[in-house]
Amino acid sequence: MGRIEKGAKCTVVGCGRDAVRSISTPRARAAGLNVGGRRAYLCEEHYKEYKRGSRKEKLVEKWRHAL
Repeated sequence: MGRIEKGAKCTVVGCGRDAVRSISTPRARAAGLNVGGRRAYLCEEHYKEYKRGSRKEKLVEKWRHAL
């Protein structure tokens, strides 16, 4: 049973909703989210924001590994 199943809260500053996903803190900060700690626990809204913010980075990684 993981932390999200146990009821972890979103770790973005100013948000207290239930988390649905967890990602590494450096990835969350690279996408423009203000988080703290080792893992970033994100609610549904902030996870969508993370996906929007990291779209370009993922595309560049995809191109880099295709060569």
